[in-house]
Parts: sequence; structure tokens; C-alpha cells
Amino acid sequence: MRKFTVSIAALAMALSACAPSGDFNAAASAQAPGDVVQSTPTVAASQEDGGPLFWDSDTRSERFRAMEDYFAGLEVSPAASPRQLAKGAPFDDATRAAIDAYLADHGTAGIMVLQDGKVRYEDYALGMKPTDRWTSFSVAKSFTSTLLGAAIKDGKIDIDALVTTYVPELKGTAYELVTVGQVATMTSGVAWNEDYTDPESDVAQMLNIAPVEGESQVVTYARTLKTEAAPGTKWVYKTLETNLLGLIVEEAVGMPLAAYARDKIVDPAGFAGRLFWMQDLTGGNIGGCCLSVRLSDYARFGQFVLEGGHGVVPNDWFTDASTPATEFGGGYGYGYQWWVYPNGYGAQGIFGQSITLVPEQDLVVAIVSNWSQATGNEPKAARAKLMAQIAAGAAK
Repeated sequence: MRKFTVSIAALAMALSACAPSGDFNAAASAQAPGDVVQSTPTVAASQEDGGPLFWDSDTRSERFRAMEDYFAGLEVSPAASPRQLAKGAPFDDATRAAIDAYLADHGTAGIMVLQDGKVRYEDYALGMKPTDRWTSFSVAKSFTSTLLGAAIKDGKIDIDALVTTYVPELKGTAYELVTVGQVATMTSGVAWNEDYTDPESDVAQMLNIAPVEGESQVVTYARTLKTEAAPGTKWVYKTLETNLLGLIVEEAVGMPLAAYARDKIVDPAGFAGRLFWMQDLTGGNIGGCCLSVRLSDYARFGQFVLEGGHGVVPNDWFTDASTPATEFGGGYGYGYQWWVYPNGYGAQGIFGQSITLVPEQDLVVAIVSNWSQATGNEPKAARAKLMAQIAAGAAK
């Protein structure tokens, strides 16, 4: 496992971030492409502001497009050959008006709609420009899932193996008898609190835990957790488990997630801008959260997924990943870090980040936002209504 030396203390996610260095990072840098570099925050985020979950609206709008200024992470160069997104036919007036209204009324910074790989809609608000990046929050989970698929294709990971195969430090913890697949589907049976409004919840505290020398922060927090159900029998949404999935990938492939993403997502998907991926206090990229790319690159990622991943993942990976391991009813469910819908699947992040895929219509809808709350039924219903309007417009 990794060793670390903390060189800058600031906030990491809910409380602190740092610019870590040490044996793991040196080794990772040696194996990563030269266009993957350490990014150091230029502004010390204040402990008093409570972190991203508790920033006020104006602070969120400013910082969501500049997270690299406040948190340590890795920066990845654009693709060697960025994918050109041609203009498609504009939507009819009613569909265009519906998207415009959503953009104006729901704290949205940008919306891009691709159909057949062409741009049918693109617009911005909240001061965002096409070349700006915006934080993903949990949309990153679907990136990490894709990197898991790539590691399986590369022969580095067996999805049915115990997580201790790749992270032996988890022996003796609640994760000792949990498989990689159960972590990927969030069915580990480990107890967890993902309440974004509670500063004492697990999701708010997991990156506050004091680092232990020679150990990933993911493992340190995992040691505090208890089992509440047999592995594979209960679904609970847990960001830590995607962080663990990211750690498994990093350990298996021998490089940071950002470096692996450079080879497996950024370049083959043809990203036009740089990718930033936040790190925890021990130098690992945070698998469950907090990468930043352009709106158009979120859309490019969605199109890359619709096209099957260009040989990066196993042939049926996205079919398997978007098949619900847990069903919620009405055609909704959860797969390998993807939310499943009646007519498609997608990635979601708090404060309104999303990438929605409708395979039958070759449709990708990427949205970046600053909702007034982290999550909630009302904003989700408004987004679902918008998606129905876009799908109807795309069928005309």
C-alpha cells in the first residue's frame, strides 16, 4: 500500500484538502503519462465555510467551476485528437423553449444534447462558458465504473474476487467477505449514512478522518464501519464504496485513476479540455466524486459509452453495468455505478449534475448545475420532466 507525506493542509471535500506527495505518488507519477501532473490548490479554503456540502449558492457557482483552485488533484491533458462535435438539426420550438426554461429556472449552468453524436442543443448560464470546467460530484462514479471495466478487460481485476485480493488491509474489517462486484453495486451489507444535510454523517466525515501513515484514507474510514446485512442482500448508496472501487483499480493497475482515465476515457472519447480529479489526504483520486471537465466532455463521455467504449472495456460491459443489480420498481434501479431508468440509464451527482443516455434514440443529455439543495424530489422531478420533453422532441 501507499505511504504519504502531507505537504499542504487545507480542506478535502467536506473539511480539508492537501497536496500530498510520497512513495505512492512518486511511483504513480513514474508510471503515468507525462501529461498527468499534480495540481496544487492556489486558494486555502476556509474551515469555517463547511466544505462543498455547506457552501452558500454564490460560493458554489464560483467554486464548482474552479475546484482545482481549492483542492489538490491530478490534471490530465486533453485528448491527442479531440472529437469534433458537429451541429445537428435544432429542436422544434416547443422543445427548445422547454430546455431554455429549465436552464433559466433550475440553477443550471449548462445543458448539451447530442443525438447521433451531433449537437442538437448547447447553452450556458450562471456565468459559465464552453471552455469552463464544472465539478461532477457523483457523476464521477460512472467514470470509475468504466475504469473498473477497463481493468477487467486488461486482466487486472476479477469482479467476483474478494476486495481483500487487491486491498489486503481490509482483512478483519466489515469488507473482509465482500466481493468487488458487491462494492460496484453497493450491496456490501456495510452500514452507512449518506445524509448530505448532516455534518456528522459518514459521507461528510469520511475525508475528515486523520490519515494513518502507509494506509489509504479509504481503508482508514472503512475500519470504522460495521456490517448490517449479509453481502449481496441489501442495497445502500455509499460514496465510500466507489472510493474503495477507485482504490481497487489504482492498486490493480499501478497508477492513479486520473492517469488510467487518460488512457481509457480521455483519449479514446476525444476530450477537448483538461480533466481534473481531486485527491484525498493520502494521494488517491476520489473514485466516488469530484472530477472536473467541460460540459462538452461530459457529453463526449456519454457518447463514448453509447458507442460501447471503443474496445476499452469488455464487449458487454455497458449492458451489464446498466442492468439493475437492485430494482426499485417502475423500471428504475442501480447497476455498476449507473442509475437505471425505464428508457435508459445515467450518471447523477448532487446539486444537479447528470449525464443521461437513451440508447434507442442515440441520445445523450449532459447537465451541470447548482441546485439550491444537494438533492430532493422536486428538482429531480423537474429534471425527469425535462428528459421526457427532450426524448419526445428527439423523436420528431
